[in-house]
Amino acid sequence: MKFNRHILWGMSKSTLIHIFLMSVAATCLFPIFWMVRSALMTNQTVFVDQSIIPHHLIFSNFKTAWTQGNFAVYFLNSVIYTVCVVGGIVLISSLAAFSFSRLKFPGKNIIFYLFIAAMMIPLPGSFVALFVLMNKLHLINTRFGYILCMINVGLSMSILLLKTFFDKMPHDLEDAARIDGCSKIGIWWNVALPLARPAIAVIIIFNSLNVWNEYILAFLLLGDTNLMPLQRGLMVFQGANSTDYPVLMAGLTMAAVPIIVIYLFMQKHIVKGLSSGAVVG
Repeated sequence: MKFNRHILWGMSKSTLIHIFLMSVAATCLFPIFWMVRSALMTNQTVFVDQSIIPHHLIFSNFKTAWTQGNFAVYFLNSVIYTVCVVGGIVLISSLAAFSFSRLKFPGKNIIFYLFIAAMMIPLPGSFVALFVLMNKLHLINTRFGYILCMINVGLSMSILLLKTFFDKMPHDLEDAARIDGCSKIGIWWNVALPLARPAIAVIIIFNSLNVWNEYILAFLLLGDTNLMPLQRGLMVFQGANSTDYPVLMAGLTMAAVPIIVIYLFMQKHIVKGLSSGAVVG
């Protein structure tokens, strides 16, 4: 009898947990559903049609947003920025983390702690100094200047994550590679990076999300519409289409769908990458 009571309590507890999680998921998914639904309606029916699925689906809103709203340019810019920034972060942070973890040089700990301390400085707190620096370097309103600033934003967290991973890498692997004739760069490329793939996957995911959704730095540094990323272009688009809600929702949908798809396909690497540092080799 007591055993059955424990089983019933366990089942009830599991059911309540699942109901709670499903309610949270529904709460998070409803705005996305409402956004897509509104993008498939007309401006006359968006606040009138109360059906879950619109009676008449209007796909031309996406074409209008893509062509008239300059979304093709914004989308391409975001792809360029994301690829360049994430590639730069992976390259620089992996080299820096490997140096902090496996090499000995004067001031190593101080430099590393400076990188960690940079994580405590909010991005708006550096706007004045950043703008003055970019202005003196003549990098305002340039792709290169924006890419450099975004690489700097993602370095501290990436270095910390990779250094923690490299610290757990067995020294036997490094010694074996050195016996085989590998230099320090060779060990980084042939041994450290392949072992750090789960951690690198986490860095790619987080920084891709950050770059794709970034708005503040783009607002500060980029004024040319031909250089604006998607989120910055959305604000310009919103100002021009503030009363055309379906076209605006179509633009928001096109901005959200790519990063949602990437996250859904790569979400399993997040937990794997964050926990795999415990076992290396």
